[in-house]
Amino acid sequence: MGVPEKPRAPKNAAPQGQIGQTVQLIKDYARQETLGPLKGAGRWILLGLAGAVLIGTATAFLVLGLLRLIQTEWPGTFDGRGMRLLPYLFGLIFCVLVAVLAFMRINKSPLTKEKR
Repeated sequence: MGVPEKPRAPKNAAPQGQIGQTVQLIKDYARQETLGPLKGAGRWILLGLAGAVLIGTATAFLVLGLLRLIQTEWPGTFDGRGMRLLPYLFGLIFCVLVAVLAFMRINKSPLTKEKR
């Protein structure tokens, strides 16, 4: 013969009354419209940063290799006063080319895609 327990309301139960329901509806809507897109954006940002680091590192090694190749294989070609900077100009042009190609590949679509 124990004391009867009172029925407990579940933790996620909607509050009673019209004001409580309205507040809960606003909270649910805010969560849906902010947290959902942010979860997808976090993955996009992480992958974008990883790609940027890899492309940047690869470009730096390629430019350094191109610069050393030009300076080693054709040492007498670039001996003039302004000609010594020409291999570095080639490296800069290569970096700009890689940057332009990367910017052209940027996806302009929104993070959240409408499901059909």
